[in-house]
Amino acid sequence: MGAGLAVSEMLSANPKVWDTAKSKLRMVHSDNAGIRSVQIAGSDPDELAYAAAMNADNGAQIIDINMGCPAKKVNKKLAGSALLKEPTLVEQIVKSVVEAVNVPVTLKIRTGWCENSRNGIEIAKIAEHNGIQSLAVHGRTRADFYKGNAEYDTIRAIKKAISIPVVANGDITSVEKAEQVLAYTGADAIMIGRGAQGRPWIFREINYFLEHGVHLAPPTKEEIRTILLGHVKELHDFYGDFMGVRIARKHVSWYLQAHDQEKTFRSIFNAIEVAEEQLEALARYFDKFN
Repeated sequence: MGAGLAVSEMLSANPKVWDTAKSKLRMVHSDNAGIRSVQIAGSDPDELAYAAAMNADNGAQIIDINMGCPAKKVNKKLAGSALLKEPTLVEQIVKSVVEAVNVPVTLKIRTGWCENSRNGIEIAKIAEHNGIQSLAVHGRTRADFYKGNAEYDTIRAIKKAISIPVVANGDITSVEKAEQVLAYTGADAIMIGRGAQGRPWIFREINYFLEHGVHLAPPTKEEIRTILLGHVKELHDFYGDFMGVRIARKHVSWYLQAHDQEKTFRSIFNAIEVAEEQLEALARYFDKFN
């Protein structure tokens, strides 16, 4: 729907967890549409290098290293944004992964661990000097999690300090904000995360606005119906009926926030246990608008 690149779910570099059903699903890349960028996370340079090589062999065309995730279960293993506290280890990891594969390696970071250790520029320079091809920066520290507002001064400073492409991320939820962030930071691209939840057409809206300076007409309810039903069916097909049904619930909730403000339908939908019944319920819901 207009995105230039979509990065995979984060994969652990620890081979001990690769035998789980969830990990096995995440490690199949050959059938993915578009450029296949696979994100890995961990703290051991050798493990990350091995994971990078294995995923490249499985069809990854870009390897992305995660040093931005703020989740406690990730950080307690010194992975994700916890690595920002260890610049020497960051350098070892980047070198190890870049040397292990023949595809481009990119990096995702936050601006630092906390307000008193906002070292995004230092990490960015390490990345550039050791072969990272593109750097995505979320405009918060790890201590911020997702609270407050993203700040773009650090992203702007990083862009000025390095010559590789910089991707700005954080709180970009409208076409106007996309334009503002690009202009202010000088970034080469923007990354959308939560802003696309339940609204995957935001990418084409941003592209249109940046090119023409006016808003693209919003999707009709019929188009939303088609997109949502197709999305839910894909979830069922990919994850299977049991997990697909459960994962579909959060996506449907995001899609229908504006339409089902009283949460009447969503409470009914969340009680459905059968994949086909979910699709039938959604079809009935949209039939009301015809």
